[in-house]
Amino acid sequence: MFGALVLAEIAYPLTGGPARTALVVATVVLGYVVSVAHAWVTRGPRAAGALVLVTTGGGFLVEAVGRSTGYPFGDYDYTGALGPRLLGVPLVIPLAWTWMAWPAWVAAGRLTAHAGARIAVAGLGLAAWDLFLDPQMVRQRYWLWHTDSPALPGVPGIPLTNYLGWLLVAVALMALLHAAAGTRPGNDAPMYAMYLWTYASSILAHAVFLGLPASAAWGALGMGLVAIPLAVRLWRS
Repeated sequence: MFGALVLAEIAYPLTGGPARTALVVATVVLGYVVSVAHAWVTRGPRAAGALVLVTTGGGFLVEAVGRSTGYPFGDYDYTGALGPRLLGVPLVIPLAWTWMAWPAWVAAGRLTAHAGARIAVAGLGLAAWDLFLDPQMVRQRYWLWHTDSPALPGVPGIPLTNYLGWLLVAVALMALLHAAAGTRPGNDAPMYAMYLWTYASSILAHAVFLGLPASAAWGALGMGLVAIPLAVRLWRS
């Protein structure tokens, strides 16, 4: 299934229109299934249930509140492109939180055993993914910002409050995940591969295929704070 996810992501920049949107949804669903299945197989049903409750349920809640109130991300709204919505939030969106929350959590566990540090690193690892995600999705008009400044240099249309909100929410979700799922280790090679693949493929796609060089640079810098130490740790071991 991880192979199918990789193929869907490779195909994304090579398509357009409805086919591209279908690949977005397929990619998120595949990533969600891979992450939840890995949590179940390596940590058991309690951990998988906690992952779903905290990141899928929590992701939906924060998106619904954020879309309605503008907090903590800023003033934005979803278009109808990503399919059915509940309280204005496409149902696929909470799945994306879970998809990347689990590999970020697992990667952080490889880098530090200290509970507070792991929560912070995992939160950063998840939030930094949005440096790639938001510019890509806004370019496709899957969601739009009504207040879009101040913004990162070279990445217009997305306010800095979005990234700060992501970091705040991601750290909070990781703290809840730590409390609910525990820290028991497992066979985590698939999640390391998912995190590093997402990092490397996003840089390539943004820089070469999607015409988003600035978000390629910002994402390489931000997500690299976790991905590069993870790659070095794995290489040395």
